[in-house]
Amino acid sequence: MPELPEVEVVRRGLERWIAGRSITGVSVPDPRSIRRHGLGVEDFTGNLIGTTVLDVVRRGKFLWMPLSDAPSTREPHTALVAHLGMSGQLLVESPEQPYEKHLKVRLTFTPREDAPEELRFIDQRIFGGLFVTSLVPTDDGGPGGCGLGNQPTIPAEAAHIGRDPLDPHFDVDALHRRLRARKTGLKRALLDQGVVSGIGNIYADESLWAAKMHYARPTDTLRRPDTERIIDAARDVMARALEAGGTSFDSLYVNVNGASGYFSRSLNAYGREGEPCLRCAQLGLSTKIRRDTFMNRSSYSCPVCQPKPRNARL
Repeated sequence: MPELPEVEVVRRGLERWIAGRSITGVSVPDPRSIRRHGLGVEDFTGNLIGTTVLDVVRRGKFLWMPLSDAPSTREPHTALVAHLGMSGQLLVESPEQPYEKHLKVRLTFTPREDAPEELRFIDQRIFGGLFVTSLVPTDDGGPGGCGLGNQPTIPAEAAHIGRDPLDPHFDVDALHRRLRARKTGLKRALLDQGVVSGIGNIYADESLWAAKMHYARPTDTLRRPDTERIIDAARDVMARALEAGGTSFDSLYVNVNGASGYFSRSLNAYGREGEPCLRCAQLGLSTKIRRDTFMNRSSYSCPVCQPKPRNARL
């Protein structure tokens, strides 16, 4: 499943190619991919044709495009939300390009000399989808997420999730208070999208390895510098992933132009069970990365760099 850096790669691509353009046509070859739009294909189409995409915004893994009925309007009330699920792709294509095998939704935009005219949603496993929804005010009065428009609104379906580490308005102090109040294991809290969004299993392991902290560290024992160290590590890991185009273990993940990410080649902990800890190796140690079962998934860590605390909470 795409994680935050992958979705940010897609956001930036869409921002470049479709922001400021109007939707002139909508085709839905497979209505299952708009099932979250409860009023059906006709209403979905009617809410899109003639509107202008003002911006492309992301909070955590939520991606949305604020819509306006008139290009001069800067206070949108609705948005097109894209949920990539496990295999969703958003591809900007020319109409001449053959349709992809798993094409689900196709949007046509006003012509622009330097840009293709179609946005295609491709989804093999059909866990993702598109829907139009209302925008509501953010609970802190700040912009909804990462984007250019800086509107203090967010889709109603995303209003419950916390800001992510790449958000310019992310509040480390607020996160520290939430973590201290949780009284649970650190990784479990980091994976809770209501606490902090966008940190999935891969980047949680990588961030904790970089911060030299065990995933079962009780959150109520964290000091303010501990929280800051975790977030700094998460930002660094995600920034490097963005430079590489995201992490890709599955050929189904591509960015807006169809290019896979390559950050998987630079992982320090995730998926490296039994391999040397690169940090310990620099000190002449032969420590191996361990894998523990965690929440029906796996956690990867170094037993020397990230020792398990006596008061561990899973």
